[in-house]
Amino acid sequence: MGRLRYDGTSDPILIEDKTLAHLKIVIATKLRRQESFMMTWRPVNGGEDQRATVWIHPAIPLQFGFDSAEPPAVDPHLIADMMKALNATGELVLDHLVAPR
Repeated sequence: MGRLRYDGTSDPILIEDKTLAHLKIVIATKLRRQESFMMTWRPVNGGEDQRATVWIHPAIPLQFGFDSAEPPAVDPHLIADMMKALNATGELVLDHLVAPR
């Protein structure tokens, strides 16, 4: 289970390595273009929040941590689908990508 650390103070968002690899590409693409957006997910670590949303912005620290040293295979079709959904709504919803524990 990989970790997306956002803003340097919040608890990490737990996401499987394969999904996190795809998410890294999508987020990096948007931030390279200086495009901010919302990202929403259902936390899997049993915390207080049943749904969480963060504003992804180029000025906010972001770190991707993977359990495996080997990069997972990336599916270009999944990346295209994620980008299409994000560009259509301005929000990246990870509900169908983050499996509950």
